[in-house]
Amino acid sequence: MRKVYLDYSATTPVKQEVLDEMIPYFTEKFGNPSSLYEIGAEAKETIMKAREQVAQLIGAKPQEVVFTSCGSESDNWALTSAAHWKRAQGNHIITTKIEHHAVLHTCQALEKEGFSVTYLNVKPDGRIDLQELADAITEKTILISIMMVNNEMGAIQPVKEAAAIAKKHGVLFHTDAVQAAGNVPIDVEELGVDMLSLSAHKIYGPKGIGAMYIRRGVALPPLIHGGAQEMKKRAGTENVPYIAGFGKAAEIARRQLAEHAERLTELRDYFISQVQKNIPYVDVNGGMEHRHPGNANLAFNFIEGESLLLMLDYYGISVSTGSACSSKSLEPSHVLAALGVPVEKIHGSLRFTIGDFTTKEDLDYTVECLVKIVEKLRALSPISAEKGWN
Repeated sequence: MRKVYLDYSATTPVKQEVLDEMIPYFTEKFGNPSSLYEIGAEAKETIMKAREQVAQLIGAKPQEVVFTSCGSESDNWALTSAAHWKRAQGNHIITTKIEHHAVLHTCQALEKEGFSVTYLNVKPDGRIDLQELADAITEKTILISIMMVNNEMGAIQPVKEAAAIAKKHGVLFHTDAVQAAGNVPIDVEELGVDMLSLSAHKIYGPKGIGAMYIRRGVALPPLIHGGAQEMKKRAGTENVPYIAGFGKAAEIARRQLAEHAERLTELRDYFISQVQKNIPYVDVNGGMEHRHPGNANLAFNFIEGESLLLMLDYYGISVSTGSACSSKSLEPSHVLAALGVPVEKIHGSLRFTIGDFTTKEDLDYTVECLVKIVEKLRALSPISAEKGWN
């Protein structure tokens, strides 16, 4: 059976070049970076090299990059530590209704501590209204967190403009760039952000390693206390093999960014056109103008997306009903709900995300299978266009 993976926003396979970079640090180059002897110094040099590679991907200075365990840790650290650091100046935080749960759940936890949080709406294309952001700022606002690219329907937010509004009011600005890295250009200086979250496993690196960009001058308190690792910002012996892999993945992503984005956009648009050409009553969730190059979030009317997902899996095709981090939840997607998508359409939506190893043949096979499956499921459905629901 043919195997087709179309869930690159959930995770990506580790590229061979990345794995080759990692392997020596599990065996002969296993030294602790804090040790003074040769293999320890070699490990420390590896971390410095990787820090520079990650910094180059986002246009930062190496000393502004701190390695974490994942994007969720980076999000938690940015919000929790920044909120506590600035609490004497106010208790108001602004974010959006479509953030990753690593941000939303952290905000909910902060609300229990007495912080006030404003959750911005988004327009039908999935982007925020900058005027609504400006109007939400008060004299007590201390932090704004707006993701760069949405993980479910791929909307690219106007982060540069939003950060400029925050700066005008003297408010810290954080962006979750986990889905953006390697897919859209990132230059932290041009964006004007204070903090930015990254994760290696979204750019063909290993799981279990992430990073935080912290602009020089932002004295963010540590989330983990202990040793002096990571410039005294995050205690704990560094995960050298994974950091080395992250660095290599970042180097490849930076080098191939333009070609990668162009190829994904072409394949994504081809896939959407073929689906809509061959299957009636299929809608695209979110706008197409400002969108992740490999994201196709589609609503298949009159059927359940979960049934569609399971039948696609039977044919060897891996897709998602939304965020991989919340795939076990039966609740409708909070992202699509924020767009104003009706509940029945949300339940019929699937996220297809294309990556470096996707071929046109993979997409043709997927469309072929979708045609058969959708026809079968609609034949069993008590709801149809003919019966008046659309």
